[in-house]
Amino acid sequence: MKIGIIGVGLIGGSLALSAREHIPDTEIYGSNRSEDNLQKSLDLGLIDFRLEDALIKQMDIILLAIPVDVAMDRLVDLLDEVNDNALIMDFGSTKSAICKQVALHSKRGQFLATHPIAGTEYSGPAAALPDLFKDKIQILCETQKTRPDLLEWAQDWFKKTGMSLREMDPVEHDQHITYVSHLSHISSYMLGKTVMEKEKDQSAIFDMAGSGFSSTVRLAKSSPHMWIPIFKQNKENISETLSQYINNLNQFKQLLDADKFDQLNKQILKINQISQILEGITNTKNSK
Repeated sequence: MKIGIIGVGLIGGSLALSAREHIPDTEIYGSNRSEDNLQKSLDLGLIDFRLEDALIKQMDIILLAIPVDVAMDRLVDLLDEVNDNALIMDFGSTKSAICKQVALHSKRGQFLATHPIAGTEYSGPAAALPDLFKDKIQILCETQKTRPDLLEWAQDWFKKTGMSLREMDPVEHDQHITYVSHLSHISSYMLGKTVMEKEKDQSAIFDMAGSGFSSTVRLAKSSPHMWIPIFKQNKENISETLSQYINNLNQFKQLLDADKFDQLNKQILKINQISQILEGITNTKNSK
């Protein structure tokens, strides 16, 4: 089987490692916007060959692991080029726009929209991990529009990696992922910005940074090359969610300024219940 990976970074490289482990007789081809990263992918053994444009028709599977705006630009052309039995999958963090992009394409059945809830703050082929997807959720959108035999193959592969599959409408996906992913990144970026603006002596930041600060600001190391297109595509959902978030911050400030610490205590105790929700979700995952 010939697998082409467009964008051999953290996600693309981890997919390559997964393919080597779980898919027999696989040749892996790859491309990257950075020549240095592409060569590193070859040196690390993530891919076997460069994915030249002339080789697209030979691929059985094409994995799009690139920023969401570039993925949309490439997808239609790729569907035009692939052979009649190839499957293309994208792994981006927004799903509504890309599903609309190919809704009327004659080869729509050869596309599967996916979003693995997995990743780190690092990027590039050296960040690839063999177990990145183990025990993670893999969201699949509009599976009814993907050709059944191709869908079955993809689902089988994802299950072999240890992922739990969830089907979701692409519009609902973009709404929900705003809260649990996109807002988290924005909060991390803005916390980093606030501290860097306030604290001129940067050595003091690192001297006093404990695990709480480090874990909260960890996502601020994520590449804007990947995240700005996500913010752009999901702008409406993010703007609405930010309004709710800012309102809560303002309410916190008002209670703080008014010395209403009893009310803050009650609020935080109520918020503490999120640990029970997360534990319940974890237990549900482990029981499947």
